[in-house]
Amino acid sequence: MHIAEVEIFSDATNAAVMRHPGRHFPGVLVQGDTLSNLCKAADEACAGLSPNTEAFAAANDLRNHLWDLLNHYKLVLDTHGLPLPFAD
Repeated sequence: MHIAEVEIFSDATNAAVMRHPGRHFPGVLVQGDTLSNLCKAADEACAGLSPNTEAFAAANDLRNHLWDLLNHYKLVLDTHGLPLPFAD
């Protein structure tokens, strides 16, 4: 872990917008519990679509990307001995 100064454009709950050092554009901070809920919603969306369709492929790509982010988040928290803000 390291500490760095970031530019905070908005610190609205679940909609924080900040720019990380070295980045040109700001990003949106998604809280871990919100990310977990987005993953579950993506699972439900995929479950409601017919496989082998373009809609399913697009939803599945989105779902996989969200789950990759969540798995990275969980690994980082575990590495630093922090608890998850949601039931796993």
